[in-house]
Amino acid sequence: MNISSSQLRRAADIQDKIESLQSELNKLLGASSESDTDSKTPKRKRRKMSAAARAKIAAAQRARWAKVRAGKK
Repeated sequence: MNISSSQLRRAADIQDKIESLQSELNKLLGASSESDTDSKTPKRKRRKMSAAARAKIAAAQRARWAKVRAGKK
């Protein structure tokens, strides 16, 4: 394959334009696709919660529901 530098640069420009348009289309349609995983924006990392913290939150929620149910009677 004999490609000149100008042809290679034009191909790269076209590829950039395609990626840009694909990204814009995905934003308009609200779709997430496989190309989203290749985007340059970093993914948010999930924060891990300890079992003790989850237990405290669950206990507090159970207490809130108990309070609501007690008010209905």
